[in-house]
Amino acid sequence: MNFQQTLQAPTNRFYEDPSFWSLLAANGITIALAFSQQWDFFTIAWIYWSQSVIIGIFNFFRILNLEKFSTENLRINGKFVQPTPKVKHSVALFFLLHYNGFHLGYLMFLVTKGNVDFNDIWIPAAIFLINHFFSFRSNAPKEKNVGRNIGSILFFPYVRIVPMHLTLIFLSMAGTAFGLAAFFILKTLADLFMHIVEHRWWQNSQPVS
Repeated sequence: MNFQQTLQAPTNRFYEDPSFWSLLAANGITIALAFSQQWDFFTIAWIYWSQSVIIGIFNFFRILNLEKFSTENLRINGKFVQPTPKVKHSVALFFLLHYNGFHLGYLMFLVTKGNVDFNDIWIPAAIFLINHFFSFRSNAPKEKNVGRNIGSILFFPYVRIVPMHLTLIFLSMAGTAFGLAAFFILKTLADLFMHIVEHRWWQNSQPVS
């Protein structure tokens, strides 16, 4: 099923999904805190770096949670592989190392930019942790047997977070309240949109026997 078919296929309405509303609430609380505490782009970058790490952690467990999955077109060491538990664990480990390697580089960039008050970071980070934990617990039982391609599951977090961080870096150059507001609007809309796309992709699968 391609991207357009995923959006158009019949499925549960997104506004009936509690995890959609919890994600919207997490973003809304973060935005309210950012303006009330007058956070700068540097502090916000730390917060969304934390959210990205959290997304990766739960995607790692999402891969491990799979019982039925496809390995179509997936190669390891140049060879096509079968959907076995060993392959599942190899893919999960590869994702964990590659994804965290990306975030380690990002972390080094943030560290070199100066000090940050972590008292500003832990509350929104905890809110996003609760949100993604809730989403994982709600959807994991429905996802483990639908037979989705494990390579696509590995790829989804990058599609979700890379535009967010590129937008943050670009708008931070403006250094204005308008730039901050524009980022929050774009980020929240992108977050919700990708949440809908990802969950429809899972919902429109047929269980594998």
